[in-house]
Amino acid sequence: MAAAKTGSKAAFSLDSYHVSEELGFILPEPLEELPPYYQPWMDITLRIPELVHSHELRSHINKMPLLSSKFLQKHRELRLAHLALSMMTMGYVWQEGENDTVEVLPCSLAVPCWEVSQRLGLPPILTHADGVLANWRKKDPEGPFNMENLELLVRLPGGDSVQGFFLVTLLVELAGVPAVRSIPTVINGVKCGDSEAVARALEDISQSVQDMTDAIKLMQVYVDPSVFYGIMRIYLSGWKDNPCMPKGLIYEGVQTEPLEYSGGSAAQSSLLHCFDELLGIKHEAKNGDFLTRMRSYMPPAHKQLIQDISLQPSLRNFVQQQANEQLNQAFQVCVTKLLAFRSYHINVVSRFITVPAARARQLRNQSRDLEEAMISRAPSALEERGTGGSGIMTFLKSVRDQTKIAFLSETSNNMNL
Repeated sequence: MAAAKTGSKAAFSLDSYHVSEELGFILPEPLEELPPYYQPWMDITLRIPELVHSHELRSHINKMPLLSSKFLQKHRELRLAHLALSMMTMGYVWQEGENDTVEVLPCSLAVPCWEVSQRLGLPPILTHADGVLANWRKKDPEGPFNMENLELLVRLPGGDSVQGFFLVTLLVELAGVPAVRSIPTVINGVKCGDSEAVARALEDISQSVQDMTDAIKLMQVYVDPSVFYGIMRIYLSGWKDNPCMPKGLIYEGVQTEPLEYSGGSAAQSSLLHCFDELLGIKHEAKNGDFLTRMRSYMPPAHKQLIQDISLQPSLRNFVQQQANEQLNQAFQVCVTKLLAFRSYHINVVSRFITVPAARARQLRNQSRDLEEAMISRAPSALEERGTGGSGIMTFLKSVRDQTKIAFLSETSNNMNL
């Protein structure tokens, strides 16, 4: 990927981080089929919603043959296998909701899920890298990358809202691609003292983050809050910091002690981690620890990119040292746009978790219609938690507030955000 020409031998580039020029962290052209040997996996995976609905998914997986993962050779084969196996895992664990979870994942699923996870450097649970980044296809390969021309490869229960949730998140990732492409220009511009190049790249990043905010607004069009809260959310939940599964999950044939893993979370997206490191945004100890732990749920090359951005010369210090109004303004606008994105994300979480949680408490014993029935049956133990296991609103507000602190001091007092 093209980096700024700085004349330095150590010019920063995205070449070694498995980042696509067109798609950023999204997996280009995910495979839709595995080699025929693995058809037993795909036969079940493509029926997860109906098998959960008929309470038959566990029995199908219990009868599934134990297949060797050694015939999976290419990266995209491993990614599809991980998507299939981790989706089956979520369906198996949560088939009966929060009150009839399992303590053991059968070896026919646990062993290959573990093996494939080890090869990819991912945990043996559904992650953002699976459900979003590697779970899409274009209906018309030559058509646009938009909601009308996209569909999921594998689904969880929740109908159209499941498709909407994962695909809108995918479009947020796509909107962030120009920002990721601009990161090397910023870093190399700082290294060689090119204020104008840094300012222009920061302006590009600002526009990209604005586009991410516009994309996430599609959630309210394509996802029904009552379906998300009452049906979908539990299938995105993990077995760490989860009152429903305080002991974790035993992966049969892997080890005898239970293992704990967090569920899927927006904190597993590499985008915002990259922006925080670039802009010098630091998070408080507990939240910082959670965010750092979420990096182990990312593909290793993406995790390494975030780490390497953090080791570059400080952009913030560079901006403060240059008496350059355009550069100063570009940095401030960049932080403003990131703050706006995080504020809107809080709005989304309120609509999809906090408000339905309050209704659930009221409706627990007086369900009247379909929507209310879904909400009242939602897992009570997860009421105020995100799928990653965090106390969601406290966490998001703290992350937003730490973003505010990144404003340059001379103008931070004037920002009423």
